[in-house]
Amino acid sequence: MLTLDGGGAKGFYTLGVLREIEGLVGVRLHEKFDLIFGTSTGAIIAAMLALGHSVDEIHHLYKENVVKVMASQTAAGKTASLRALAIEVFKEKTFEDVKTGIGIVTTKWINDRPMVFKGSKEQAHGRQGTFKPGFGCTIAEAVQASCSAFPFFEKKLVKTPLGDFELIDGGFCANNPTMYALADVTGPLGKPRAEIRVVSVGVGEYPPKPLKRFSKMWWAKKYDPESVELMQKVMEINTQSMDQLRAIMFKDVPTIRINDSFPEPHMATDLFEHDMKKLNDLFIRGRESYAKVEQDLKNFLV
Repeated sequence: MLTLDGGGAKGFYTLGVLREIEGLVGVRLHEKFDLIFGTSTGAIIAAMLALGHSVDEIHHLYKENVVKVMASQTAAGKTASLRALAIEVFKEKTFEDVKTGIGIVTTKWINDRPMVFKGSKEQAHGRQGTFKPGFGCTIAEAVQASCSAFPFFEKKLVKTPLGDFELIDGGFCANNPTMYALADVTGPLGKPRAEIRVVSVGVGEYPPKPLKRFSKMWWAKKYDPESVELMQKVMEINTQSMDQLRAIMFKDVPTIRINDSFPEPHMATDLFEHDMKKLNDLFIRGRESYAKVEQDLKNFLV
């Protein structure tokens, strides 16, 4: 299975890793992985992979659109840009259209609990008789919800047969979705641990941008300028704690985790990065991270 972390614009790093994995296996990734889980930017990538898109197609989409979304100067503007992009990319596709197993992680605002959109009733932890792929929502709706990093984006309202839910970014509950994917595989899917192989891809770890960089930007006026750094820290703590828990509870399940650290000051960035030169650099760093584990991935996947 393949799991993809959240991290906003830093998903360029993820795409660099995946570009090399796709080249290694020689097929589109939905043909190689039985289950793909994603959170936030990882949800966009996971959904597109599960629908059959190549990594190059997703990378092109990111280059054309991420800067537009992240450079919007209000939460309403960011939300509107994301909504328009999701509808353009996914149209009316539903979770019945995916070509492999999928999980998209979001968070319920009202009760602080996860809500995971899935494509198959075999992944359901109960109530399979009334299961509806993606809770009856479109993929566009689920992806928007998973990416709604409140308060920098507005909350996403989705209407389902179970009721209406206000959802926010899945990174608040599982920025690294590997444990949720493992819960499906070892639980309702009933796979023996000896048959499971996990490839878990992060967005890289970087120094925070100096706070003075925010002094004249819109969120410095609307929010405490430290709030962006705080959100970054929350997501990174979540990512690390979920991976540590995975290493303890599933230490017998072979896992390749790709998420290198880049402490150099010039690598400072955050999830709202919209400097295309920096984003291209993240893509290159992802390809370099892949090279460090290429032989292990060959043993897993080829």
